[in-house]
Amino acid sequence: MKKDRPLILLTNDDGIHAEGIRYLKMAAEKVGEVYLVAPETEQSAVGHSITLYDPIKAHEISRDGSFYGYGISGTPADSVKLALYSILPRQPDLVISGINNGANVGINVLYSGTVSAATEAAILGIPAMAVSLAQKKFPPFQWAMPHIERLTRWLLKFNLPRGVALNVNVPALPPEKTLGYKLTRQCLSKFRESFEQREDPRGNRYYWLSGEIPTDETDEEIDAVALMHGYVSITPLFYDLTAHSCTEDLTSSLKKL
Repeated sequence: MKKDRPLILLTNDDGIHAEGIRYLKMAAEKVGEVYLVAPETEQSAVGHSITLYDPIKAHEISRDGSFYGYGISGTPADSVKLALYSILPRQPDLVISGINNGANVGINVLYSGTVSAATEAAILGIPAMAVSLAQKKFPPFQWAMPHIERLTRWLLKFNLPRGVALNVNVPALPPEKTLGYKLTRQCLSKFRESFEQREDPRGNRYYWLSGEIPTDETDEEIDAVALMHGYVSITPLFYDLTAHSCTEDLTSSLKKL
């Protein structure tokens, strides 16, 4: 391995065989030395779960007759931990998670395994970004590649604060038709959720969860709105979930107990 090139760890939640991570690899290889460590199977919406009570198995995966990466039996967050502590030859300069099939904006960020992999890297002190493409059906992942290459080169030079990960959402547009890059904040609108009831051939009832993010927001500083208008949305995320805005009121009230 050439030590003068940055080391970039790639992972995802769609599984190491997903097309998204293949395109991510092609983009990242233009910038540095790349390692793939990702779940062997799809782990969408697992959030930041980690494996505690079962062993994590890692298998070398080949593609087109050549070594491709490591598929593990764990979650996206497990992939980052295992890579950093056991697989990589040295600490990576950057971790990129993606390319996710479908946007990760709003409250969905809390459920996303793609975002959680980047957040795990940030917790461990490694600059990271999660990349998602806002189209689920026949996603044109190649449209995200120029943005990934450009952002990767920039992020390797920018001094991202420790503990911060970037959540990047790319519109399903050819690169030349995007309106640019916009720093955004997470939309707080809740999912409009519903469960569709069905019945299997044996008469057993089961349910499919479906939902969508409301589009009645108009502020382009919000991730979902910027994305809808054609911008590449970039939201800085931090893992401190403390509600600092209400600590003073809570402190005063607790004194009366």
